[in-house]
Amino acid sequence: MSDLFEASGIHPPDAPLADRLRPATLDEVVGQDHLLGEGGPIRRMIEAGRLGSMILWGPPGTGKTTIARLLAKAAGYQYQQISAVFSGVADLKKAFEQARMRRAAGQSTLLFVDEIHRFNRAQQDGFLPFVEEGVVTLVGATTENPSFELNGALLSRSQVFVLKRLDDAALDQLLSRAEAHEDRPLPLTPEARHALTALADGDGRYLLTMAETLFALPPEPVLDVQALAGTLQRRAPAYDKSREEHYNLISALHKSVRGSDPDAALYWLARMLNGGEDPLYLARRIVRMAVEDIGEADPLSILVANAAKETYDFLGSPEGELALAQAVVHLSTAPKSVGVYEAYKAAKRAAAETGSLMPPAHIRNAPTKLMKSLGYGKGYQYDPDTETGFSGANYFPDEMERRTFYKPKGEGHEAKIKERLEHWAAMRAEIQATKGE
Repeated sequence: MSDLFEASGIHPPDAPLADRLRPATLDEVVGQDHLLGEGGPIRRMIEAGRLGSMILWGPPGTGKTTIARLLAKAAGYQYQQISAVFSGVADLKKAFEQARMRRAAGQSTLLFVDEIHRFNRAQQDGFLPFVEEGVVTLVGATTENPSFELNGALLSRSQVFVLKRLDDAALDQLLSRAEAHEDRPLPLTPEARHALTALADGDGRYLLTMAETLFALPPEPVLDVQALAGTLQRRAPAYDKSREEHYNLISALHKSVRGSDPDAALYWLARMLNGGEDPLYLARRIVRMAVEDIGEADPLSILVANAAKETYDFLGSPEGELALAQAVVHLSTAPKSVGVYEAYKAAKRAAAETGSLMPPAHIRNAPTKLMKSLGYGKGYQYDPDTETGFSGANYFPDEMERRTFYKPKGEGHEAKIKERLEHWAAMRAEIQATKGE
């Protein structure tokens, strides 16, 4: 019965508001003008009169299913939909056979596959011959990064279009349509109306679901922000700790710290904690920031980062989260240097290149008489006993030229280190010159 309603463009009276307000044409789709507007890639396909297979990638409630249905309508294709959550191999075979029969009758098929990333790799491979032969035009919808979840072969035969989360203007447009449909305004103050769009978090379907709840209330009293919060249950923000969103947000946090922006760093920290991220994962990443991006420019940073982890272990949430916030602010405002980080990478490359070169004899360990007779430890100078506290001796293998790995730029504490290293380099050159005379 629902299929009959959909085919006729009529929605049953008890259908959810989001279904009753589904766009009837692509021009009515909001928030995706970069794809559907003048000059957009999907718009160009329609104008050319031929659709190509595509993957629609975007957050929930941004119009993926609606766009697929309207594409079929605009191009004159037969629309067929399956869901990877509920369908198996038998359903796919049936869908392909039906499409082949339509093709023989001169009718093209747009096969819409919802949650396409849930099909395994072998099932995804099953699409390839039917897409290549033109039996179906595939439109897959996914909330996950196609680069990680879909076969390369399938991606190579499809265009990936990224749908944006709906901005405030698009969400407000949906609310206006809902009010026109219901022939009355939402019982909200302007501030509460703005709070409602914020609660939707870019999800148009969720916004209309909340609006439907509000339309069921009496028109009086008009709800303010506090009353709205008491009426609607705030959902958890879109955040999956094992998926791409996790990596996007931790990247944003790390780069905000590296970019010396404590305000942005605190925002991303709060986003991750609100989304349910493990605080100890964040603590480990904060320690990594201290050693990777700050290093000797502010040696206290590693102590602050470790102390934040210990404090969280002691206090737990929510009090311990403040220690993580303090560490993030400290690291964001600290001078930055990748001197140690780059030096260690360079040293690792040199170690791999030079293999098993032995230390020079004068700094080898000589615990036995045999070793001493072989010259181990001979000529070693104990630097603290020298007049200047610096012997200028060579500590690299004899077969290896001296290299400079650590190159401090002079930020923060490293300014003193740089000055000291330059002084020692001059002394070393002078000592070596004297020995060469």
